[in-house]
Amino acid sequence: MMRVIAGSARRLLLKTPDGMDTRPTTDRIKETLFNMLMPYLSGAVFIDLFSGSGGIGIEALSRGASKAYFVENNQKAIACITDNIKHTHFDEKSVVLKQDVFAALRGGIKDTADVIFLDPPYNQDYEKRVLEILRDSDIVNEDTLIVV
Repeated sequence: MMRVIAGSARRLLLKTPDGMDTRPTTDRIKETLFNMLMPYLSGAVFIDLFSGSGGIGIEALSRGASKAYFVENNQKAIACITDNIKHTHFDEKSVVLKQDVFAALRGGIKDTADVIFLDPPYNQDYEKRVLEILRDSDIVNEDTLIVV
């Protein structure tokens, strides 16, 4: 079982999709990641690509992000994300995009991102493709932080 580590939704448990299609980030790694991201989160637009259960985007909202996009195309994962957003009461701050990450980057996301997080499936070179799209994208600016 995953949980929200800190912030307004602290200690709330999150669902994870069954099977090995998603790899939830462990609490220890999530805590280290968010200790580094804290200065960037207050009021931020956070984009969680390849969202899985949505745990990373929800953690960002819990720690002060004003809006999070969750981009995922697996139906079981989308159901999980939606349940987790309702459970943590972040419905008003969340945009769930059930679509391919590359399609979302080319038109589904309507804000300039402060932080983009991606933990794509291994050995697919997705991170390279994402960075190539972002290079010419309106959703990033010189201050956008991209975490791969």
